[in-house]
Amino acid sequence: MPDTPDRRPVRGTDSPVDRSHSGLPDKTRDALIAAQLYYEQDLTMDTIARELGTSRSTVSRLLSHAKATGLVHISIHSPLEEPRQLESELRSRFGLSANVVPMPDRINAVDRLDRVARTAARVLTSYVDSNMRLGIAWGSTVTAISRHLSPRTTHNSMVVQLNGAANPSTTGLLYASEILQRFASAYSMTVQQFPVPALFDDPDTRTALWAERSIQRVLTLQTRLDVALFGLGSPFASVPSHVYSGGYLDAKDYDSMVADGVVGDVATVFYREDGTDDGIALNARSSGPPLETVRAISRRVCVIAGQGKLPALRGAIRAGLVTNLIIDAPTARELIRRTG
Repeated sequence: MPDTPDRRPVRGTDSPVDRSHSGLPDKTRDALIAAQLYYEQDLTMDTIARELGTSRSTVSRLLSHAKATGLVHISIHSPLEEPRQLESELRSRFGLSANVVPMPDRINAVDRLDRVARTAARVLTSYVDSNMRLGIAWGSTVTAISRHLSPRTTHNSMVVQLNGAANPSTTGLLYASEILQRFASAYSMTVQQFPVPALFDDPDTRTALWAERSIQRVLTLQTRLDVALFGLGSPFASVPSHVYSGGYLDAKDYDSMVADGVVGDVATVFYREDGTDDGIALNARSSGPPLETVRAISRRVCVIAGQGKLPALRGAIRAGLVTNLIIDAPTARELIRRTG
């Protein structure tokens, strides 16, 4: 009679494991079987020892032999590598210099923003230098960043407010001043405020005020910035953008936004998801710099947290408003997925 291969059923499965492996040395054969049971069937070393009729220490040596001889290759897929891969993909697809902040998908919106803001504060410090002008668009995101700035001494540098902060309920001076002063204190900068409404009631009022020399001086500074830092205003965000939650817009304004297809804003200048802003009625009343002025700034740092801002981000990218992006990993992943 021909020899019958030694087949022994493994606990928890109806299929026997072939112990013969004809032509293999005994140690290699046993190491292969132990590796299959351990790595493929998730059996413990004690269980494998009982199945093979040997000791736990022998099973451990067999598994080590399997790795040493190439029968088993261990591959670790670290989530810490994903941000670097996402950064590379964002650079390839959109031409952006990106910093992707690792974090789990299930994290509340406040903690997500705080983690992104901490990274943004660290990155921004590396961009700051003497003899420069830094433009700041106030909002929930920039407020969060301002709380985490690291000191860096500069000389002859200035932080410039990009858009007015007044609305029918408040002058906005305290709110904007606090944000600007944090940047000024951290970087030894002087402050240039912009004490005008965020949105004028009448476009003609803005036209008249823009003719004043004191206002023209600020507008000129805004065209000579080295770095602009901004979040993206969005009506869809989990953490509401300040312009949408702080009394700056009324029901008629929202109706106007819907009619014009608005998905977001930079410094209270509104745009559509395709990146266009022509014919958007609210922009005729806005105190923020025109999008062409923003595009002319050499480094434009956009910071976002949360997938609710994806339409706004897609529009900002298409409008050419972003050169440097600081973003959480789940949102970056979704941005790439949605753009095919």
